Parts: sequence; C-alpha cells; structure tokens
Amino acid sequence: MRRIRTVLTAILILTLSVGPASLPAHAAPCWRPPVSGQITDHFRPPACPYCAGNRGIEYRTARNAPVRAVEAGIVTFSGRVASTAYVVIEHRNNWKVTYGRLTETLVERGQRVARGARVGVAGPDFYFGLRINDQYRDPETLLGTEIGRPRLVPVDGTARRAVPSSRWACEH
Repeated sequence: MRRIRTVLTAILILTLSVGPASLPAHAAPCWRPPVSGQITDHFRPPACPYCAGNRGIEYRTARNAPVRAVEAGIVTFSGRVASTAYVVIEHRNNWKVTYGRLTETLVERGQRVARGARVGVAGPDFYFGLRINDQYRDPETLLGTEIGRPRLVPVDGTARRAVPSSRWACEH
C-alpha cells in the first residue's frame, strides 16, 4: 500500500510539474473572410498601447457588401463609436472579433449568431480585428483561401456533372 501511495504521489507531482504547456494545443481555426474584397492594409502591431499601428486588417469592398460572422458567438457590442458602426462578437474560446466601418448593423447586443450569419453591411472600407485575452492579434493568419476541387471534363459530348463544392484551406 505504501508503494502504491508513493507511485501515485510521484505521478501527481510529475503531472503538476509538467503544467499546461504540455496540454495539446487547440487547432487554429480556418475562417472564411468576413467580406468579399481586397485587403488594403495589413496588421501592424503598435509599439505601445497608445502608439500608431493597425490593430486589424482593412479591406476595400463593394458598397453595401454583406458582412458575415467568421465563427458562431454572442454579440457583445453593436453600435456606433464616433459615428462609425461596429459589431463585436465573442466566441466560445473568449476570442473577440470586431467588424467595423459598417454602414449598418444587423444584430443586437446579447444575440447569438451562427457562423456565416450576416451581422452588418460594409461601406467601401471595412475593418476586421481580433483580440485574444485583450491583446490584438493578426486575424489574417486565420483566414483561409478557397480551393476548388479538380475535376475531369467530358470531351466525348456527354453532359457535364455539377461542379464539386470548394473547400477552405489555411496555411497554419
């Protein structure tokens, strides 16, 4: 019995000393971009909390482009800051995603939204930001690209089949 207690104590000490660093990391998400458009300004972390930089990424979009949630979550803010409309959605991992420079918000604070749900309407410029533990992070690293699936096209006159659906892939 004493030997079992010693072994169990040793296992407990080893488990506690290894700590959370040995826990498996969660796979990074692979999000569809929230808007269709071209990125015009990339993430540039500021040197200090009040220093210049870009705390997200900015897109050039078509006027009235739909803005879609990159992941399911709960709206923690929907409104205007200095006459500019923003929506902030908190996800189950406590990440907060900001959709900004909207011409219209389509959700309310406290509302649950699904991945892909329309949350707003973009103006010609759109801001997309990410905060993890209140630290700004580069959301572009989590955005995937659409990859079409290769297919054979009949050359003998038979009817073409429907195009297979594409998928999203990330480099991380």
